Amino acid sequence: MKFYDLTEAGPPASSIVLGLMRIETLDDASIAQLVGTARDAGVSVFDHADIYGSSRHACERRFGESVSFTPSEREQVVIQSKVGIRDGFYDFSKNHIVATVEESLSSLRVDYLDVLLLHRPDSLVEPAEVAEAFDELHTAGKVRSFGVSNHTPGQIALLATEVRQPLVVNQVQLSVTHAPLIAAGVAANIGGLDQSIDRSNGLLEYSRIHGMALQAWSPFQSGYTGGVFIGDRENNPELNDVLDELARDYGVTPTGIATAWITRHPAKMQVVLGTTTPSRVSEAVAGSEVNLSREQWYRIFRAAGYTLP
Repeated sequence: MKFYDLTEAGPPASSIVLGLMRIETLDDASIAQLVGTARDAGVSVFDHADIYGSSRHACERRFGESVSFTPSEREQVVIQSKVGIRDGFYDFSKNHIVATVEESLSSLRVDYLDVLLLHRPDSLVEPAEVAEAFDELHTAGKVRSFGVSNHTPGQIALLATEVRQPLVVNQVQLSVTHAPLIAAGVAANIGGLDQSIDRSNGLLEYSRIHGMALQAWSPFQSGYTGGVFIGDRENNPELNDVLDELARDYGVTPTGIATAWITRHPAKMQVVLGTTTPSRVSEAVAGSEVNLSREQWYRIFRAAGYTLP
């Protein structure tokens, strides 16, 4: 598994991230087993958000109630959370950012977040106000590093006009069947081809230039709201044939190959798992250790329906 220097003076960040958005209804033992399996497999990054669960901070509270790290163990993991989505609007005001972080720390039962992400772009953002919130949290030792989620290069650059800390990560939707981030550049400047439309404003190249990690959420989902493509032969027969074949060749599962397709990219890419099944975590970790050849990577890309001009 690949590891990246993601946080300020923090531990290496694994290319597999365990997302905890679905743990609210699990019992303590199941959550502890899920997290323990991830840690045993080398996963060091645990992803939260204040809105995960049936009420604000619900999943963070369940994590805090079920998982206890010793001081030395805490220094070996990256705990990140997100802020900014409220009921019917987005809010990057200083008061909301600071208050939400305090609530997240209390819910998670930790003293600091390794990374705080701004969740969805707030069109009414005041970069100076965000900068004040980040400075206050950073100086107090409550947040070590900062990033964004679902932001464009222009939105990141706007924040950077005032924010002093580096923005180290951008969490975006990405899977082999939902890869406009990648596919547009492959078919650039071709009229009449939907794939050629750049929906990310050059985010992939911007991220590589600035050393920002890209965390792929919904890594096994078809499209924005579609179901899981792995095993879906009705809608993705050719892709599943290729995933199955390569899974046999490498001794992993199709889930592992779908993971490998993302982690093979030379950008700093991390796969955010949303599973509550420990075995799925193990499958993804095994896949992250597969180094697909260029030919295999592009074969999967073509099988997912993309054009190579």
